Amino acid sequence: MNPTTSAVAKGIAGGYELVLAIPFLGGLIVLSSGWQALTLSLVIHLIVLGISIGSQTSIAPSICGIVTALLAWIPVVGWLLHTIACIVLFVSAFADARKPRGHSKYY
Repeated sequence: MNPTTSAVAKGIAGGYELVLAIPFLGGLIVLSSGWQALTLSLVIHLIVLGISIGSQTSIAPSICGIVTALLAWIPVVGWLLHTIACIVLFVSAFADARKPRGHSKYY
């Protein structure tokens, strides 16, 4: 895999975290799904972790997302963790997108 794959995966995970970080809406989604939205978040971050390992890019955003998924059931802490995970994932996605993709002279 290349860094672009990791960037796209982290961007998707960051977008999901962004939706869950919206006050009241994120809480409504989590509560109305019976906390299954957090289970889905955990699965997404585990997949992104595997992609990051395969792409040899940073795994820290995925670890942050996994911790968020496990602790986000706490009301205010969940909002803060979703916000932090969103920012970390997007920053890492942009960094991965800027990495060279092989031996091309066009970067």
